[in-house]
Amino acid sequence: MPEIKYEVVDKIGIVSEGNNGWNKELNLISWNEREPVYDIRTWSPDHEKMGKGVTISVDEAKVLRDMLNNLNLD
Repeated sequence: MPEIKYEVVDKIGIVSEGNNGWNKELNLISWNEREPVYDIRTWSPDHEKMGKGVTISVDEAKVLRDMLNNLNLD
């Protein structure tokens, strides 16, 4: 299996904290030296291990933002 290279360009924030020390985070990440994308996934405390996640482009993030802004979350 080829090595996956990644660089956390910007740590935006923690979405939730797990009981096991792993956090669900929103970050801007460059995968395999490509253009950075927004990324939501769980990370171990030392950022050496990660869970499955989802990546979205800037255009997709704008659509998601608009969708979330239209939700009634109260």
